[in-house]
Amino acid sequence: MMLEIEPVRTKAQAAAVERLAWDFVDWLRARYPERKDQIDNYLAHQKFAENVSDVRVRYGPPQGECLLAVLDGMPVGIVMLTDAGNGICEMNRMFVSEAARGSGAGRALVSRLQDCAPEMGFRRMELGALPRHHEALSLYRKMGFVEDPGLDDHGGGDDAIKMAADL
Repeated sequence: MMLEIEPVRTKAQAAAVERLAWDFVDWLRARYPERKDQIDNYLAHQKFAENVSDVRVRYGPPQGECLLAVLDGMPVGIVMLTDAGNGICEMNRMFVSEAARGSGAGRALVSRLQDCAPEMGFRRMELGALPRHHEALSLYRKMGFVEDPGLDDHGGGDDAIKMAADL
């Protein structure tokens, strides 16, 4: 099994990220059917479709980063970083396809993002996750994130679990 984490720089990589981002939306809607309206409002407010149509624009250096996990030649995971100001970045859109869960792709994506963020001048990384993101929340805790209810929810909703890690 060959796992690679690639910064998204090509049109083909960006297209793979867009597909995975929409797979993430489908996963969210399946996991949280009672939140359909909230999810749709969040996506509209965040200009999701526009921002994932070519992630190199919104999530490319120097203002951000987008990483793609490729397992045995197949794109299987994504994570994105945006500048939240004052040396703080936000990690978002972390997703690993069902077929690749358990492969280490999620851990590798977060680890690479934590490695590249300080190189971009960030000193702290924040995120928000919905309460039933058990798999992601467990990973975030293992990767050094701690809950911080005082953080901005970054649009995740009142019950979003807010976490941060110093870099």
